[in-house]
Amino acid sequence: MKLENTFIAVQSASRKLRTLSNDRINEVLNAVAAEISIETPYILRENERDLERMELTNPKYDRLRLTTERLEAIAADIRNVATLPSPLGRVLMQREQPNGMKLTKVSVAFGVIGIIYEARPNVSFDVFSLCFKSGNACILKGGSDAEFSNLAIVRMIHRVLERFNIDKHTVELLPTNREATTELLHAVGYVDLLIPRGSSNLINFVRENATIPVIETGAGICHTYFDKEGDIEKGTKIINNAKTRRVSVCNALDCLIVHKDRLSDLPKLCKPLHNSNVVIYADADAYEMLKNNYPAELLEKATEDSFGTEFLDYKMSIKTINDLDEALNHIQKYSSKHSECIVTENQDTANTFCQLVDAACVYVNVSTAFTDGAQFGLGAEIGISTQKLHARGPMALEEITSYKWIIEGDGQTRS
Repeated sequence: MKLENTFIAVQSASRKLRTLSNDRINEVLNAVAAEISIETPYILRENERDLERMELTNPKYDRLRLTTERLEAIAADIRNVATLPSPLGRVLMQREQPNGMKLTKVSVAFGVIGIIYEARPNVSFDVFSLCFKSGNACILKGGSDAEFSNLAIVRMIHRVLERFNIDKHTVELLPTNREATTELLHAVGYVDLLIPRGSSNLINFVRENATIPVIETGAGICHTYFDKEGDIEKGTKIINNAKTRRVSVCNALDCLIVHKDRLSDLPKLCKPLHNSNVVIYADADAYEMLKNNYPAELLEKATEDSFGTEFLDYKMSIKTINDLDEALNHIQKYSSKHSECIVTENQDTANTFCQLVDAACVYVNVSTAFTDGAQFGLGAEIGISTQKLHARGPMALEEITSYKWIIEGDGQTRS
């Protein structure tokens, strides 16, 4: 294993993190945030080198792109993480047994967390800040698309860590080649948790090949169901925002489900979308309603492949249904269990939707664009978990800690 020495160094750094006080951790995080402002020109130059290698039409381009404003927002997020309470050392449970033995369940860091991600250099900052705050060392495995950006970011973080006499292996960036991915997937005994962030293909590959624990995140096939009792004004705003706010992120809308009784409202619901040149793949009923009410060059007939697709682009499918049960069945069949929404004024219908939809985040009259750690008041996120073991939804500080039992006594033995 070529990277074994690297893994050993990161594991050693993770043990040293346990000795840092929360005040010291916050001091370092604020220093990293300040360094972003100083190094913005350098980071943007390196980011431009990555952007030059990608076509403007590639849906990943927006994810890859850094700007002064985005870096300022990243710095603000890191400062926000510094203000949050430490997730470590929390007493989760405490009891005394009849024999006088005292049991305490305490939150602790995982140790080493590995992240495999695609063309999103902001993830490098997010992962470091959350892992550092929660006492975890991290191993970053970014894609080749963001190679220069990630190198610039990690070099900058290393300079800050060295200034504070903290082991720079607290955050390690692996090479972009496939061999590094393979070694990370099989870093048994060195990496405690692996989190893939990116396309469904990436997530499936990691889940199927890793021999260390994995939490699935990221892939979002998101639906919005416009119910027969939905409010047209709310629905129009919600659909447009969920689809067009930022198409390359996992909480973007992919499929609009519309009740047959509200088909006549479809032109109004979709009208704002053509301002963003959203291509609509409509089923037969929706196509008939839109063919004279939506630009012909942006309207296509849906195929089976139009559903269950995470477009990550200015594209959306439409499915017409007869009742709530049919909407629920469609979501059950095609959902990635990320974020699902209903637009309705009927509270009983909303309650049934919330009860029966199996997803990490279920919305009533709210855009799915809010599935985000910062929007949930968590500071930032390391990913959106779409599974049910350990964590679900936005994973922030608490979700990247584990716990251990501390047992204290006075000579008790078991008969």
